[in-house]
Amino acid sequence: MTRFHIVRSPSQIEVVVRLAREIWLEHYVPIIGREQVAYMLEKFQSAKALASQIDGEYDYYLAARDGRSVGYLAVVPDVPDATLLLSKIYVLSSERGHGVGKAMLQFAEDLCRRRGIRSIWLTVNRSNSDSIAWYARMGFSNTGPIFQEIGGGFAMDDYRMEKAID
Repeated sequence: MTRFHIVRSPSQIEVVVRLAREIWLEHYVPIIGREQVAYMLEKFQSAKALASQIDGEYDYYLAARDGRSVGYLAVVPDVPDATLLLSKIYVLSSERGHGVGKAMLQFAEDLCRRRGIRSIWLTVNRSNSDSIAWYARMGFSNTGPIFQEIGGGFAMDDYRMEKAID
């Protein structure tokens, strides 16, 4: 069974930083290259960046299985618009295939229901075909491309995917 813990303390933030480094280096280097991964980890997933996001609108959660942190997710609710951005959803490769990703998505959907939010959306790199296929199996629809400059000469070339919450 997957359990979820909200991230608040510096030690929890460090666990997310460690997970992000391991997951991103393995998964994203073949897609966007080592330089962009290093840039994005520092800009978006460093301890300083996470603390700032948590102080703002982001809620981060650690996913634990058998007492070990095996992934994390981050959400940004927009209650007035009744939408929720699923900003991050990452699972260690050694833990994939055990239902952790599904449990994380279910957790995010349950957050939506409790908050009266009617749709969940995310962005996914256009070259990340495995993840795009997984989101489609989980009920997300591709609503089109999004291109965003992120600094350092890098950009995110993504699709936006959405799912209605019943």
